Amino acid sequence: MTNRTRKIVLRVPVTPEERELIRQKMALLHTRNFSAYARKMLIDGYVVHIDTTGIREQTAELQKIGVNVNQIARRLNSMGPLYTQDVADIKGALAQIWQLQRYILSSQR
Repeated sequence: MTNRTRKIVLRVPVTPEERELIRQKMALLHTRNFSAYARKMLIDGYVVHIDTTGIREQTAELQKIGVNVNQIARRLNSMGPLYTQDVADIKGALAQIWQLQRYILSSQR
């Protein structure tokens, strides 16, 4: 305990039924860390779980699109100034999509 930042330990006796209910609620939040769960519940009284699965999938797809755009841009740049404005437009649109993605993620916090 000498290296711990939290040196005070709280203990709460529960029945087996209460323990199972706590485990079920922790499972709903996809957490196994009882200390973090208990601390959050004791301090704030509630835990909000936001499912970001869709956003994660969307982010992965955006990254793939970005890689493809960069590959196209490299190939076009090696050939000369052909379609330079088109590449700039694609990069600008991709930047706007990323900006929207960051806004969506920040509003979920």
